Amino acid sequence: MSGNRAAGFVPGEPLLSADDPHPVEVLRPQGRSVFVLTCEHAGRLLPRRLGSLGLAENELQRHIAWDIGAAAVATRLAEALDACLFLQRYSRLVVDCNRATHADDFITALSEATRVPGNLSVTREEVDARTHEVYHPYHSAIREALDGRDRVQCKTVLVSVHSCTPVFHGEHRPWHVGVLYEHDARYATALLDVLNDAAHGGGDILVGDNRPYRLDSRRDYAVPVHGQARGYLHVELEIRQDLIEDAQGQAQWAERLARILPLALQRLVEDE
Repeated sequence: MSGNRAAGFVPGEPLLSADDPHPVEVLRPQGRSVFVLTCEHAGRLLPRRLGSLGLAENELQRHIAWDIGAAAVATRLAEALDACLFLQRYSRLVVDCNRATHADDFITALSEATRVPGNLSVTREEVDARTHEVYHPYHSAIREALDGRDRVQCKTVLVSVHSCTPVFHGEHRPWHVGVLYEHDARYATALLDVLNDAAHGGGDILVGDNRPYRLDSRRDYAVPVHGQARGYLHVELEIRQDLIEDAQGQAQWAERLARILPLALQRLVEDE
């Protein structure tokens, strides 16, 4: 990657200035729950030295910059479960913390149909700075916490909370929530069963089985690395963003998940 640098980035100097927030927010680090929550697209902050990446403010409020509503749901869910939660404060447009570093959209120049001018020609040095100062601290914090849980043999179920758009490239997405998994479907299958039971009981929920995405360890990162590779029970959730844009929807989904996630775990244990 070569060409003009993004506004304000100076080679040889840190990307994050002294008054830029730390990329990781950790809530309830001593949470007693077996559940550990992550939210890779929680925030939409941009480092001061990157300016606006050439985008208007209304663009930076869209889903291209963050997962709308996901952080609020995850925060309420962590409180309800007494679960540790890791939140990434910076926008996915800086670097996508749910991508492997070799993924094409690790630093994307085109998000949906929107060009990101500040990402069109980033230098290798800037890629490294974004990776080392935003991406690695987030995943290192998760890794260290999970290592600590492993040392004391604390059971862990990893749940990554995301939101998705109701329409993508003109295609409507009817699912209220998607349950994503790859090679290990143990917990996902139990969760799908409980969610579908709730739907059949009048819950009016349309559940996506690996929809609208499939988890893929060749490009996805958080759940494949922190959950699947460690042998934990795990799942990634994709809640449709129009359902959690406001406080009422966020509270409803957090309350629903606080009931359903433990029920799925209980069902799985009983079936073993």
